[in-house]
Order: sequence, then structure tokens, then C-alpha cells
Amino acid sequence: MALILGIDPGSRKTGFGVIQHTVGGPEYVASGTIRLDTALDLPDRLKQIFDHVSDIIQRHNPQEFAIEQIFMARNANSALKLGHARGAAIVAAGVNELPVYEYEARKVKQSVVGKGSATKQQVQHMVRILLNLPASPAEDAADALAVALCHANTQQHLIKMAGARRYRRGRIV
Repeated sequence: MALILGIDPGSRKTGFGVIQHTVGGPEYVASGTIRLDTALDLPDRLKQIFDHVSDIIQRHNPQEFAIEQIFMARNANSALKLGHARGAAIVAAGVNELPVYEYEARKVKQSVVGKGSATKQQVQHMVRILLNLPASPAEDAADALAVALCHANTQQHLIKMAGARRYRRGRIV
């Protein structure tokens, strides 16, 4: 049905994951971690994110782009840097005319693991199970794949609801 690119943004490491969402369920396509040169200034790292995400989009040609929303960190400076990294990835999607969908970290974990307070290891494990991978992907790649899976689940749910005759008490009837 749709090829989805999920992004877990970061100012030092940015995870990416590409899945094919089909009627039979999600299928793994690619994933990895964009490791940024921390010796560079922030503007140069943001350019690296933009360039790498643009390259991934050109290579895989996804139809949809999903990214994790910013959470409020204890350190305002870290939150600002994360916001800049998200912005660079979102601009790459915009330049390539992809629709952008944003999901809260808790919603991503809830969608993949079943609870919003899941650990990174639990997310890695469930991503491996859901995509039938031989081993758990790296943390950042697993988080990005989880964002893509969350988007696929959300879209599937919306499609089901659109076709439902009635919706009552949180259930389609």
C-alpha cells in the first residue's frame, strides 16, 4: 500500500527506517543510523542530516514521511538542538514533496510495544518481532522503524474507521 520513511531525529545520531505497509502487514525495507560529525558546528551537522535524509528519499522513494515529535527535555539547549535536527529532516521531506506525519514518543511506544513507558530495549525487541528480523536493529534505527510502524498502524486504523458503519465506545461495530 505505502512505502513509509520513519525518522528518529538527533543532533548527534539520527535513525531512519523504511517499511512497506501492505495488506498482509508491514515489511522491512531498510534502516540505519546517520552518524553526524560532532566536531562540526551545528549548522554543518544540520546540513548533513538534510543531505542524508534527502539521499534516503531519493534511494527508496517513499510515499509518506513520519517523524518523532519533540519531547520536553530537562535541558532546554538539548531540546532546541533536537528541534533543529527535526527541522532539517522535515525540510528534506518537504523539498521532496512528501507528506509529513508527526507522532509523540509515547504514542510510538504504545503502538509498537503496548505501553507508552516502554524501554528502548522493549522497542528494539518488538520491532524485531513485528518485522520478522533476524536480530534487533540498533537503538536509533529501531526507534525510526517504530515511528514508521506507528504511522502504518495509525493509517490502517483510520482506513478501518472510514469504512465502519458505526463507531461506539472506542470500537468499530
